[in-house]
Amino acid sequence: MTTMTRFPLAIRGAPPRFQEPVHVGRPNTGDRSAFMARIGAMLDRKWLTNNGPLVQEFEERIASDLGVRHCVAICNGTIALEIAIRAMGLTGEVIVPSWTFIATAHSLAWQGITPVFADIDPVTHNLSPASVRAAITPRTTGIIAVHTWGRAADIDALTDLADEHGLQLMFDAAHAYRCTYRGKRIGSFGTCEVLSFHATKVFNTLEGGAVVTNDDKLADTMRLMRNFGFAGYDNVVHNGTNGKMVEASAAMGLTNLEALSSFVEANRVRYQLYRERLADIPGVTLVTYDEDQENNYHYIVASVDEPSRVDRDELIDILHAENVLARKYFWPGCHRMKTYADLMPTVSLEHTERVAAHNIVLPSGPSLTLDDIHLICDVIAFSCQHGLSYP
Repeated sequence: MTTMTRFPLAIRGAPPRFQEPVHVGRPNTGDRSAFMARIGAMLDRKWLTNNGPLVQEFEERIASDLGVRHCVAICNGTIALEIAIRAMGLTGEVIVPSWTFIATAHSLAWQGITPVFADIDPVTHNLSPASVRAAITPRTTGIIAVHTWGRAADIDALTDLADEHGLQLMFDAAHAYRCTYRGKRIGSFGTCEVLSFHATKVFNTLEGGAVVTNDDKLADTMRLMRNFGFAGYDNVVHNGTNGKMVEASAAMGLTNLEALSSFVEANRVRYQLYRERLADIPGVTLVTYDEDQENNYHYIVASVDEPSRVDRDELIDILHAENVLARKYFWPGCHRMKTYADLMPTVSLEHTERVAAHNIVLPSGPSLTLDDIHLICDVIAFSCQHGLSYP
């Protein structure tokens, strides 16, 4: 352990250890020349959107990669959720975890559907089937579970529960590209699964999303919906919106798909280093991944608790002073955010609230060097051992 006199912290007035901000996620980009070649061909064709050849190729490649019949590419993950929800005919109440990015809940509320927040398993951070069961009412039409941190939700239990009560089941798989459940790649579970290809995901298309499914009718409906309901020129046969993915996004997606294995391997190496360095720090517990399942290792998640000499919020302040922009995903939980807390002030979710109070997400990704991780862990180790009471 570095001594106090040799380890001044920026929060105490020392220069920050990083001159530039170190973000939790920086965009992964594959071979630039391959990307620019695709962009050049796109410009030569003058076909920039409206289901161009790059989008069609991208959909085929994603469907093949995940072992599903259909990939419907969408402009972003939130619109993909909205289109899937509407295409499935969900109404009334839909049960979701509060411990998720706010888009999961908004995609329901935006369409006049009430998100009913259920609790999580405190170990997996995924939706608790027992909490779901307790939340079912006569108005419930569906369940949206999230594969948090790329660790699969309890798919079997949720499927049984949905079947028992005649509910539709879909998954928000925004974290879970190239992750598996019982050896099978996430993408083909439930009625459909929704992907996010946002710039900070392990696999990005600049901005984008998709719905993947084995349901032929649902896929056909969503393809109509993402393009205003058009079935050919001047022939609108369904209500719709503008949810199309543009060709430039598909170009980045195809390029990054070619490099994805290298991104995942870089993430795995960084996860293993964090695991080694954080193992003996008092009060810091790393979320770990099942080595028997594939994961993209994109999220470095820990909890901060006793006997650490600093709490989670103090540690984030310490790291931010060093220009390490650690985050407290998904604090304070959707049910505690104003837009839902005002409507549902009595909702209390024990495990969600505890995880939200102690959770910290640390920087990772191929752009972060191993030396950077050592510096970050030095700061965490010193802070958790000594606190802020030293001179």
